[in-house]
Amino acid sequence: MTTSEFVKQFRESDPRKLALQASRYPDVDMPYALNQIQGWQTAQRKLPSWAACDGVVYPPHLNMEQCSSEATARYKQQVARRWAERIPNASRTSMTDLTGGFGVDFSFTSRCFDCATYVERNASLCEVVGANLPRLGIRNAQVKCAEAEAVLEQLEPQTMIFLDPARRDEHGAKTVLIADCTPDVCQLLPRLMEKSQFVMLKLSPMLDWHKAIVDLDGKVREVHIVSADGECKELLLVLASDGTPEVQVFCVDIQSRPDSEGQYPRSEFVYSIGGEAEPQPTNSKLKIQNSTFLFEPNASVMKAGCFDEIARAYGICAISRNSHLFLSDREIDGFPGRTFAIDAVTTMNKRQLRQTLSGMKQANIAVRNFPLSVAELRKRLKLSDGGDTYIFATTTSEGDHILMLTHKTKK
Repeated sequence: MTTSEFVKQFRESDPRKLALQASRYPDVDMPYALNQIQGWQTAQRKLPSWAACDGVVYPPHLNMEQCSSEATARYKQQVARRWAERIPNASRTSMTDLTGGFGVDFSFTSRCFDCATYVERNASLCEVVGANLPRLGIRNAQVKCAEAEAVLEQLEPQTMIFLDPARRDEHGAKTVLIADCTPDVCQLLPRLMEKSQFVMLKLSPMLDWHKAIVDLDGKVREVHIVSADGECKELLLVLASDGTPEVQVFCVDIQSRPDSEGQYPRSEFVYSIGGEAEPQPTNSKLKIQNSTFLFEPNASVMKAGCFDEIARAYGICAISRNSHLFLSDREIDGFPGRTFAIDAVTTMNKRQLRQTLSGMKQANIAVRNFPLSVAELRKRLKLSDGGDTYIFATTTSEGDHILMLTHKTKK
């Protein structure tokens, strides 16, 4: 049995068990085969269209875990296409990815352009990507093994330049400042803008995007805070020199697995930066008495901090300035987050708690601007985790500590 035959036959098996059977397959390059099997299994979860393509070669496990998911890569593809279509009189479009990595983002964004160049300083990754691109049906691309800075100096004008700077220092510690990433985009910024119509920059979700706008000398035109299944995954900035002062912020939460039609459904809230949003009223007692639904924004909205904007857009009211929970007397289609129906509200008064929680054995608990942790509150309430009840513990604008007992709605 050859190595490729072994990989194909056993790709759904447990690699750890296969490793114990290595002596039974003397003609198989077992370390390589096991890596390919593990890579394919990861691709089934993160890159289903790649997993469905025969012959794709997978890199070491760390590269597979760090690469973009198909859901987020397809989102970048849509952003790149929209910006490329804005370019007037573009007879032939082009892009260069200066930090190619395993090539997931490149494989999707490159399809939006007539020609594309993948750049990566790691020779092994270049070899893998060079073999994979034609297998994925990408024939408009070339691969260059080189340093990003050197390629940028010699680069012909491009429609788009893409960068995903390394976010670890020389000691392996994570960095969140743009200037601490490799390559340093702030230092390269004048050259990047000179060489491209627009730049797409992928950064850590931990980064302070407000500071990034300042650090990048007013060139940021769009900020995309991208989450998948409620977890903030990446920060995507689009830079251009078109002179437009307005910055649009996209708070996006994508479903990580495709639906029956192969699409990746998402919720999205978009707003523009410019002036202060009008603060929302905070008469908590009145709002709680008249409300039947509670809204919890998704991770991207939380990262953006656009609470006044979202309250105004959907006609909902914040429980307090620091709760990040919202109330309404009506359910809202398309709210970017989770919606709960309110069943009961109680203070922390022991008698009230006994009456409200009578017969309850378990609940999902979350705390927002509350003096106790989830573990401390769960111990005090004597409730195990789980079930259909969701308890939100928070503090009203009047300083009252309350518990809101809710259940998820179907929307």
